[in-house]
Amino acid sequence: MKQDGIWRRSALIAGGLAIFLVVMVLLVNLTDLRQVVWLRVLFGVSALNFTLRAAVPLVLGALSGILCERTGIINIGIEGMMLAGAFAGFVAKVATNDWPLLLSLVFGVAAAMFVGALMGLLHALLSIRFRVDQIISGTVIIILAAGFSAYLFDRDAVAEGKFGPLRIPILADIPVIGDILFNNPPITYTALLLVALVHVGLFYTRWGLRSRACGEHPRAADTVGINVNFYRYLNTTLGGSLAGLAGGFLVLEAVGQFQEGMTAGRGFISLAAMIFGNWNPFGALAAATLFGYTQALQNELLLAGVVDIPRQFISILPYVVTIVAVSGFVGRVRPPAAEGKVYETEGSLQ
Repeated sequence: MKQDGIWRRSALIAGGLAIFLVVMVLLVNLTDLRQVVWLRVLFGVSALNFTLRAAVPLVLGALSGILCERTGIINIGIEGMMLAGAFAGFVAKVATNDWPLLLSLVFGVAAAMFVGALMGLLHALLSIRFRVDQIISGTVIIILAAGFSAYLFDRDAVAEGKFGPLRIPILADIPVIGDILFNNPPITYTALLLVALVHVGLFYTRWGLRSRACGEHPRAADTVGINVNFYRYLNTTLGGSLAGLAGGFLVLEAVGQFQEGMTAGRGFISLAAMIFGNWNPFGALAAATLFGYTQALQNELLLAGVVDIPRQFISILPYVVTIVAVSGFVGRVRPPAAEGKVYETEGSLQ
């Protein structure tokens, strides 16, 4: 019970803050409070729209980290996996510009997830087979992705078209919230659905139980016949594919084009969301929503011009909130017990 409390504390804090944000948005947009300029800037519909768009890659990145770290593999390479996925999605989209738009976009998503999965597999291979320090391995992934994407990027290439919104009837007619949550492109819906799927998978399936056992007590898992390193390979590869999907979102749904270094630290903010959410998918969703809101707030304050301070101070807001949340506000968190520890079978020790 004590450990359950440790796991849930910061997830509840993040969830409470996210619920507070939604309640304030409803109050401001459905009452006379919308006439107050600074409240409209802080809690307007445009702020919530931008919050969701900013939260999607953070949610996918956090889920990537959860899948890896629940089995005991530290993954700080999410940033690199995102960037590699973004570049792969862009290349695939440019190569298929003459295809029907939907088919071209789906091919781009598949390419982003495939390359992300390859980067995850590389991280697993370095960490498990070659016993490279997992922090170093993740750093290698980031440098590798930044290097090859910058070197191979053709600045004259143009990706034509991106995913458009899919409006869900009836639900999209709900005041304020409906048009924000139920009138979005497909990757946004997929990210929200994946939160529920990963949660159910981790906590209510045999795969999830075995994955968590590998991250908590791999020796005990091995004694009951669980192939620890197989699950670590599997989950790190799956996690890489989700990080690649996050990069694909940036190119194929949000921006529509590729830019060098376009992930801009989102992989590290995803790690913060994972920790703030206490390695729990719904906690990570709440934390990503909070961090996404800080990015939306930055955007709204710069556009509205309601504050008279240098824009550089406004621009650092998301990163300051991330640092404060992880280092001070979360309190005590407990990562998986075997996180970062190489597991060697008894046969390999002889």
